[in-house]
Amino acid sequence: MSTQYGSQPTGQQHASTSNVLSIIAIVLGAVALLFLPIVFGAIGLVLAIVAKTVRRERLSTVALVVSAVGLVGGMILGALVAGA
Repeated sequence: MSTQYGSQPTGQQHASTSNVLSIIAIVLGAVALLFLPIVFGAIGLVLAIVAKTVRRERLSTVALVVSAVGLVGGMILGALVAGA
């Protein structure tokens, strides 16, 4: 008689079902377009990298792109506004 209560993990790493770090990184990337892109964009990139490499979240690629665009786009937008 076999039960499921004491089953051990098989050693395979599965993709995380929660996308918490990815969602936070997406929000930070969007905020970085308008406010402190170096701070929010960099934190978003770090969270997205952790979500992709360590936790293997599904939305981590989207989070990487949004964070990078927020970082670079926010710096460009800030330079255009400061030069005007």
